[in-house]
Amino acid sequence: MLPAFAACYKDLVERWEGLAAGEEPCEVDVWPEMQNLTGDVISRATSGSSYRKGRRIFQLQEEQIELTILAMDKLHIPGYLFLPTRTNRRMEEIAAEIEESLRRIVAKREHALRNGEATSDDLLGLLLESNMEHCKGSSGGITTDDVIGECKLFYFAGMETTSVLLTWTMVVLATHPEWQDRAREEVLRVLGGTGTPGHDGLGRLRIVTMVLYEVLRLYTTLTALHRTTEAPTELGGVRYPAGVVLTLPLLCVHHDRDVWGADAGEFRPERFAEGVFRASRDAPAFFPFGWGPRTCVAQNFALLEAKMGLAMILRRFVVELSPAYSHAPVSVGLLKPEHGAQVRLAS
Repeated sequence: MLPAFAACYKDLVERWEGLAAGEEPCEVDVWPEMQNLTGDVISRATSGSSYRKGRRIFQLQEEQIELTILAMDKLHIPGYLFLPTRTNRRMEEIAAEIEESLRRIVAKREHALRNGEATSDDLLGLLLESNMEHCKGSSGGITTDDVIGECKLFYFAGMETTSVLLTWTMVVLATHPEWQDRAREEVLRVLGGTGTPGHDGLGRLRIVTMVLYEVLRLYTTLTALHRTTEAPTELGGVRYPAGVVLTLPLLCVHHDRDVWGADAGEFRPERFAEGVFRASRDAPAFFPFGWGPRTCVAQNFALLEAKMGLAMILRRFVVELSPAYSHAPVSVGLLKPEHGAQVRLAS
């Protein structure tokens, strides 16, 4: 998927170069920029289409999230989601339109694969090809509805989480120029000043990795994980009946002074110099992608995407925080900048 990453970041860097061509640094709100960027990346990586072709799906998902947030204070009302309110009717319309759009994409790709008219070099193609191979001579495999469900997850999880990570990384590096300089020096030394970063080179970016880990600790993309007991379960000497929702407050764990030390609230990437397990007093205590058998399957995808993006941006720009920036992280499902993330770019 690296060529898809590179194509998207190349477009972004070239556009920013045009904005920063003058003598004065240009101001950019990187939050919507990163949303558009990661939407482009996941769209190309999932179905090979450009972000513009999938723009409608992203717009609908954003509207659906906003409507859900507005309705959160009423979700405790029994049967509220089934009431014919204006919000609920609109959410139903959005869900139906997303479903139909994805159904058309899946049907078109399945037809092309069966007729040998398409390659399987993206996530959707790989999923469909694997499913078709599994179904040969049997009635097994996943249904079209299952594939659509996977596509929804690709689009939503693949865009939102990485855009949040990249946004906070830009803000943090703008406020810690010494680490921005160290990361840039490493990028230029390991990857050079031009060309497309390769997998091996990205894997050798030790300082960049430390920076990304520390950003994930301080600004944990998903602030909490929730699990429901399906059967009576014993944890830590306490026995819970089935149906209990257990919450792991990631943001609290990642800022716990008993775990990370008195400087838990400070940006100190060097704490990850010896890896994740030695970064905290209690291991494991770093869960940005979950843990165990439910660890995010796209962890490597997201980190590679973020490394490439950061590398291509740092070797072209110096990033400074804008006076217009107001630091206001807000948890609305994910930890987002409430008032945007305004920075200044200088070539």
